Amino acid sequence: MKTTISLKPADARKDWVLIDAEGLILGRLAAVIAQRLRGKHKPQFTPHVDCGDNIVVINAAKVQVTGNKADQSIFYYHTGFAGGIKGRSVKERLGSAHPERVLEKAVERMITRGPLQRKQMKHLHVFAGDTHTHAGQQPVALDVGAMNKKNRRA
Repeated sequence: MKTTISLKPADARKDWVLIDAEGLILGRLAAVIAQRLRGKHKPQFTPHVDCGDNIVVINAAKVQVTGNKADQSIFYYHTGFAGGIKGRSVKERLGSAHPERVLEKAVERMITRGPLQRKQMKHLHVFAGDTHTHAGQQPVALDVGAMNKKNRRA
């Protein structure tokens, strides 16, 4: 009789992965990162265990969007005051002081909500520039642009 193996949290092996986001499409990159954060690329994937990898993303400010989404896609937020709904386009957010938040929010919305999502999002480290503070972990480079020709903006 064969039984399904359920991974224990102590048995989960977390690798470090480095992704260069320069010239990559935002949604496609976020989908790859979300899959790696959850651990769905591993054969021992267990839905209720944090078995994904640690992801380091550099050059998040140079991520691309297709079509007119840079101007037409609006991120809405509320200030907390009456009538305080505000919105900013992707172009405005990428040009702001924290362009890495665009990628973080895209990945956050692709991961199943709940306590496990909050734990998995702590393993995502996004940097706007080309330097990062996780060189000591020796992350392995992952070329997302080479996975599919549609992932890179020519």
